[in-house]
Amino acid sequence: MSDQSLKHPPALWTLFMAEMWERFCYYGMRALLTLFLIESMMKGNSEAFLIYGAYTALVYAAPILGGRLADKYLGYQYAIMLGAILMSIGEFLIVASTDFLGLDTALRDSLMYIGMGGLIIGNGYFKANISTIVGKLYQDGDPRRDSGFTIFYIGINIGALLATTVVAVVGQKYGFEYGFGLAGLGMLAGLFIFWGGRKKYEHVPNINITEAGHERMLFMPRYRAITVLSLFLIPLCYVLILKNNFLIYLLIAIFVYVVYQLISAGAKEGAIWRDRMIALTIMMVINIIFWAAFEQAGTSLTLFADGNVNRMIGGWEMPPAMTQFFNPFFIITFGSLFSWMWIKLDAIGKNPSIPMKFSYGILQLGAGFLVTMVGMQFANEAFQVPLLTLVFLYMLHTTGELFLSPIGLSMVTKLAPKNIAGTAMGGWFLSFAMANYLAGAIATLTGGEGHGGESVQLTAEQGLSSYVETFSTLGFVLLGFAVLIALLSKPLNKLMHGVK
Repeated sequence: MSDQSLKHPPALWTLFMAEMWERFCYYGMRALLTLFLIESMMKGNSEAFLIYGAYTALVYAAPILGGRLADKYLGYQYAIMLGAILMSIGEFLIVASTDFLGLDTALRDSLMYIGMGGLIIGNGYFKANISTIVGKLYQDGDPRRDSGFTIFYIGINIGALLATTVVAVVGQKYGFEYGFGLAGLGMLAGLFIFWGGRKKYEHVPNINITEAGHERMLFMPRYRAITVLSLFLIPLCYVLILKNNFLIYLLIAIFVYVVYQLISAGAKEGAIWRDRMIALTIMMVINIIFWAAFEQAGTSLTLFADGNVNRMIGGWEMPPAMTQFFNPFFIITFGSLFSWMWIKLDAIGKNPSIPMKFSYGILQLGAGFLVTMVGMQFANEAFQVPLLTLVFLYMLHTTGELFLSPIGLSMVTKLAPKNIAGTAMGGWFLSFAMANYLAGAIATLTGGEGHGGESVQLTAEQGLSSYVETFSTLGFVLLGFAVLIALLSKPLNKLMHGVK
């Protein structure tokens, strides 16, 4: 393969930068959210975990709608720009929900939930469609596609690294309002970069508003009507975050509907596409299990770091929210190696099948949680494990993620018929939604309460024991699941008809 053939389309770097700043916005808010809910909004630990889980679940469910509307009416460019604007507004509403303006608690609560709604709907338009554009930069069978998605994934994690260092530190040291404000400015930067580089991706199919999008609806072009109606979804998000016990039933219903749509659309294209949609559905279920465990980072692992990890480095104590930076740091460290590795393994015929990559990823995720059992043996008199416990945990979680997440994005663009590419990507993000809701529920198993909770707060010794018991149980369950996927990898690969 020549050096020229390894080069990627120029548009990849525009999308890389736009996504980097969008992730700076999202992960900046996420890094601070649990601590903000507990320390500033006076929520109990369990309540904060469930709010966090509901919010992140809706963030990943929204791309189903965003992908569908972009496919049929909005086109990818308009959808992404609308999403960026809504996310910026949402972030600045959350700034207003801090104690910065001295507002009463009820108004602050309302502003926070409305801001979350803006971020949710905006992310729905942004996230699925920018990933879809990346897939459409490459022709079918192009071996650069996995590498391109891995490079794109590095951009995501540079944004996450900046968020979990700059935003997390500023937010905890100077005030939550400054951290959330920085995240909002990051989203504006992503918007300007995406718009400024529009000439580079203008050739992508379905990039502009479709003919159906220009048809009249509610006395205006349909794309404008959809824009207005999108604003009315924000109050719905408000209610779903508050009534988060009902959210899982809604997500399951949507999941069943999306799976039906995908398999029906695949069947219309022939037996091969039908099989591929069945395989995609199975991989979505595997994805749910992976991320339900992985997404402890923003909840239970952050509070574990706060109470039971010795974060002193010399004379400086690392803020607990900043411990989330290990994941994007390792993504950036190992990402280029993985990008190169997939191309080289493919060239020599040793590239593992997609199901085997998923199996390896879950194996490493489980091993990461088991590291806490080792760390517990080195706990100090304050029942704090060494910081290296989190370093090795996140390192194994990250290498596991690199076996699964960018490959999953690439897989969707390969398996789905082109006419439902956005819907399929939206369905893929729905699996993240269900995982994030379950992640919040799993986090409550660690026990204890913070501000505003009814339960008695655990002692440091009880907290350490509870965290390690929960994490180690997760680890062993994941190891068993990884073995099961490995055993099923050949029939799964057959359903995919050899797609790699």
